[in-house]
Amino acid sequence: MNIDIVKIDYNQPLHAKALIDLLDAYAMDPMGGSHPLSAHARQNLVAALAQRPTAFGVLAFAEGEPAGLVNCFEGFSTFACKPLVNIHDVVVLPAYRGQKIAHRMLRQVEQLARERGCCKLTLEVLQGNRVAQQFYRAFGFDGYSLLAENGNAVFLQKILSD
Repeated sequence: MNIDIVKIDYNQPLHAKALIDLLDAYAMDPMGGSHPLSAHARQNLVAALAQRPTAFGVLAFAEGEPAGLVNCFEGFSTFACKPLVNIHDVVVLPAYRGQKIAHRMLRQVEQLARERGCCKLTLEVLQGNRVAQQFYRAFGFDGYSLLAENGNAVFLQKILSD
């Protein structure tokens, strides 16, 4: 199977449609919350990402069909005084899993991060998503801690209502 990994061009209609369709499929998956993207997100996400200079991502096309997506945002490590890349979404459609598409997309993201002078990649993964955790660890990700006796960092959120 021919698989192409490309950097997302938010102004390219094929890329924009693939991004929304792949992210919507992920949102409907139990690991994505089991709810489709809102109409607001579907209509505005690509333009909003295009307006953010720190946003970038990659798409995977299998035989020309959208198969995978990684959305990323550049952040900054104050301790290292260098940029970092947070991998925000990793999507591979079920029909294409097991073909190393996620691996190839993350290799591309890693290359783009190196080109940006980044010191590290970060991501969060659900505790119940053992398959993804195993993949990320095999790729080189590990828990984050400063001192072992203080334990690993914990990802928290606070929803801000409208």
